Amino acid sequence: MSNYTISQALNKNRVFILQKSELEKRFDPQFYKQEYKDNLEKIKRINHKRLGEVVKFSTETWNQKDFFEDTFPYIEISEIDTVSGEIQNIVQVEKEKAASRAKMIVRESDIIISTTRPNRGAISLIRKEQDFSIASTGFSVIRNITNPEIDREYLFTILRQQIILKQFEQRSSGGNYPAITQEELCSVTIPLPEKETQKKIVKVFNGCFNQKRKNEAEAEKLLSSIDDYLLNELGIKLPEPPENTLKSRLFNVSLNELSGSRFDPHFHQEKFKQLDKNLLKGKFPLSNLKKQAVLITSGATPLSKGDAYTEVKNLGVPFIRSGEIGNIDFDECIYIKPEIHSSMLKSSQLKKGDLLIAIVGATIGEVGIYDHDREGNINQAIALVRLNNELLPVFAKDFFKSSIGSFILDRAKRPVARANINLDEIGILPIPVPPLVKQKEIAEQITGIRQQAHKLKDQTKELLKKASEEIEEILLS
Repeated sequence: MSNYTISQALNKNRVFILQKSELEKRFDPQFYKQEYKDNLEKIKRINHKRLGEVVKFSTETWNQKDFFEDTFPYIEISEIDTVSGEIQNIVQVEKEKAASRAKMIVRESDIIISTTRPNRGAISLIRKEQDFSIASTGFSVIRNITNPEIDREYLFTILRQQIILKQFEQRSSGGNYPAITQEELCSVTIPLPEKETQKKIVKVFNGCFNQKRKNEAEAEKLLSSIDDYLLNELGIKLPEPPENTLKSRLFNVSLNELSGSRFDPHFHQEKFKQLDKNLLKGKFPLSNLKKQAVLITSGATPLSKGDAYTEVKNLGVPFIRSGEIGNIDFDECIYIKPEIHSSMLKSSQLKKGDLLIAIVGATIGEVGIYDHDREGNINQAIALVRLNNELLPVFAKDFFKSSIGSFILDRAKRPVARANINLDEIGILPIPVPPLVKQKEIAEQITGIRQQAHKLKDQTKELLKKASEEIEEILLS
């Protein structure tokens, strides 16, 4: 084989030759890409160990019966901030509704690593206030560090750097949702510098993280100002929240007040009656989506996942799910084969400017716009609203993303086991309709505020990138 050569014009990550001695237990070509080989060679120039040689993973699990009374604190993979490693939210879940994956017991100082799409960096260090929570089985849990020369904060920091995440990517397997096994995690190579260098690396990361917090606080302040601006421009007041008393929870509704097929108490609460009055007092005429739309429909999901989807993104059609409509990232989407796309309901095919509203499940009420020229499909958990020329999609999106819009969507959802809003209810969602000039003015002002906030977030990303580069330089110099 040494007699063969490969043209320099070819992509080394796509066409390469391996010696038999270079093979590990893996026979998939993806594993041996040149970029992975180069990455590993960088680390091996300094002191290093395999992760499995320096840590022990926890096997402590919960039987879903003991320890907790009615609810338990649950850590889901989606709640890990992939930028900072912070756990954004720990949900209290009823024991009787515990998912089968809610089993991993985590304790203070554990490092948890998402094994699904691990190259995203959903990795967190469990803090004191998160002690004895329950995590998804989609995490591997590092509990003990067996090498005393390794600082725990350093390990947490270095696991989230590109030189490690690239190894996670290399050692993952699977299609649309690649995953890494614990055995493969143990084979990941980590750099082991002196303790002083480890502390320096942690200091660099923490300094960047503190700046990130300041930027995010400023961005959040900007985004919070959008709501006050919009409500003021529309002349609408948000209903005051009712007191949490028995009197406020008990009310009478006469028969002539009942709306359509809605007989559930949720829909007829006093706060929603006040909402109707406040909307009518606004500066502009009140309409609804049915009157302002040329099409209201939902999507469809192909029945056969194995036959319907493709990993070749440039040949497939992006399939948008409800959790993605607020920020569509085509790199993160799954893709449908073109022939499946063409056979699906034509009403589920997206056009630029379509208003999208999540109408089922955990993401219900999420709002976005399909602001792209390429073809796309949505699943049945999303309502597609194609507006007429009297209502700008960007204005409609900003309205329904505001506090008043969220209030309206909250009223529309049916409070059943799997909350949902049907398409008829989407059609009767009220919306004020200012003149187009005013809609454009409002939308541009809100877009400007969002751009300022995004600029701060982009600065944070740049800071993190520079910090990663500095960390790599400290390690490898």
